[in-house]
Amino acid sequence: MRRHASAPRSDVSKNLKMSLALVFAALIAVLVAANAGGGDDGPEVATEDGGAQVVRPDSQRLSTSDSDVTFVEFLDFECEACRAAHPAIEELRSRFGDDITFVVRNFPLHANSVAAARAAEAAAAQDKFEEMYDLLFETQPEWGEKQSSQEEVFFGFAEDLGLDMEEFRSVYDDPATLEKIERDQADGEALGVSGTPSFFLDGEKLEVQSFEELVQRLEQAVDA
Repeated sequence: MRRHASAPRSDVSKNLKMSLALVFAALIAVLVAANAGGGDDGPEVATEDGGAQVVRPDSQRLSTSDSDVTFVEFLDFECEACRAAHPAIEELRSRFGDDITFVVRNFPLHANSVAAARAAEAAAAQDKFEEMYDLLFETQPEWGEKQSSQEEVFFGFAEDLGLDMEEFRSVYDDPATLEKIERDQADGEALGVSGTPSFFLDGEKLEVQSFEELVQRLEQAVDA
C-alpha cells in the first residue's frame, strides 16, 4: 500500500489551493443540497455498541496512523462529486497520512455503485483496495452513469491489476461482501448521511465551507 510522508502543516501550497478551490466550491454546494431539510439537531457522532458506527473493524483503510485521529469518507464510486473530491483526499493524505487514519466506507446511490463497491472489496481481499479505489475514480467517465451492468468492466480492472481472478470473483459474489456494503450504508443513514461524499472526523460529521477550514480541523485534531 502506498505510504505518504507528511508535509509541513504550516503551509498549504499554492497548487493545492488552486486545484481544490473549485472542487470544494462545487462540493460544498452538493453537500448543502444533499443535507437540506435533514433537520439536524447537532453534530452526528458514533453510537455505542449495537448501533451505527462511523468505523467498524472491517472498514477499509487507505492509510493507518498510530494516533487515534480518524477521518472517514462515506462515498459512492459512481458519484461525480466523490470523483471531484478524490484529489482533495489525496492531498489530505499527503499532508496527514502519518498522523491520521483515513477510512473509506460505501454509500452506493447509482446503478453500478454496488458493483463498483463489490469490486473494491474483492480487490481488498488481495491487498489491492487502494489500487482499485484509484482506478474506479480515474475511469469513472468511461463506466459511470450507465444503466447497463458494468461488471465485466470491473472484472477487466481486476485483470489489469494482476489479481487472481478466481479469488476475485469468489469474493465479489460472496453474499458477505454485499452484506458489508449494505452495513456501511445502513450505518451512514443512521449517522445522518444522505448524500456523498460525507466526511467524519473522530466520529463527528464535518460541516466545512472551504478546504482551508477542513485542513484547520484536521490540524486541530492532530494537535489536540
